[in-house]
Amino acid sequence: MAVTIKDVAKLANVAPSTVSRVIANNPRISEQTKRRVREAMEELGYHPNYNARSLANRSTQTIGLVMPSSADKALQNPFFPEVLRGISTKAHEKEYTLYLSTGATEEEMLQGVMGMVHGRRVDGIVMLYSRIDDKIMAFLEEQNFPFTVIGKPLVNPDSITHVDNDNFRAAKDVTDHFIGKGHKRIAFVGGNLDLVVTVDRLSGYEKALREADIPYSDDYVVHVEFLKEGGHEAVMELFSLEKPPTALVVADDLMALGIMSKLDEMGLSVPHDVSIISFNNVMLAEYASPPLTSVDINIFQLGYQAVNCLLEKIDDNEVASKRVCIPHQVVDRWSVRTLNESEKVN
Repeated sequence: MAVTIKDVAKLANVAPSTVSRVIANNPRISEQTKRRVREAMEELGYHPNYNARSLANRSTQTIGLVMPSSADKALQNPFFPEVLRGISTKAHEKEYTLYLSTGATEEEMLQGVMGMVHGRRVDGIVMLYSRIDDKIMAFLEEQNFPFTVIGKPLVNPDSITHVDNDNFRAAKDVTDHFIGKGHKRIAFVGGNLDLVVTVDRLSGYEKALREADIPYSDDYVVHVEFLKEGGHEAVMELFSLEKPPTALVVADDLMALGIMSKLDEMGLSVPHDVSIISFNNVMLAEYASPPLTSVDINIFQLGYQAVNCLLEKIDDNEVASKRVCIPHQVVDRWSVRTLNESEKVN
């Protein structure tokens, strides 16, 4: 015969309603009582029927995740496993499971999200990106469905709860760092211009050049995918110029590794021939040759806080929208050098 809540209650010497509240992780139940009930559940081999619970309280205890592209492609970049680690840590703390959207195109992704929302498969959604004119974000707003964004929405950011870094400031800091090392021919290698993070970082780069009276040149700005292959493309474009850059602001560590690999093929070395600073500070950056100077954007916290904010929205969808800004830090390694006086030329 199946073990019931009443059996657990009898063994733990509590009321059946107390067992239900422990299963729901009700904060009004003391930790001591929770421990006693959970020990009884384990001893009896009792497993809560979450499907029945969901029907009763109209909760799925599930969070939907929307990737910026098909999952197989996105997960090639170490950013996403790390942000998912932050997301899953917070979700696990609150006994939520995760539901990952799939789809090779934006339209397929939208259909998947519509299925999540209309089918009530999830209680809320975390978008792992912010794109200009994004149909999924517009749909979620229209449905007034609980969601949070990792990144800054371009339109009406005050009306959407989001977690991000100050990407404008981070890119400006990096460019200023190069300028302080005597560099003037500084290139920017960014991702797709549809992504708000790219727009913000490009703006920060431009601002630093302008303040230093260094002319902005379209030739020194390249947009490629956040993958190693994107780095290869960027090198071919930049180092075919008559005056190639002496420094590169690269929007992603994986992209920077692709750049370094291609430079090595061309007989150019980092940092002797060109200096590089990238973003994300994933483990690969530390083990690159030479180790990459990189901007630590605290990826884990981006994911963790995005779920934290989402749970607030799930609890009360009318709660005021807010922005959580995760601080960044430039981690100095060996991929940057200071130019000597004879090298400080335009």
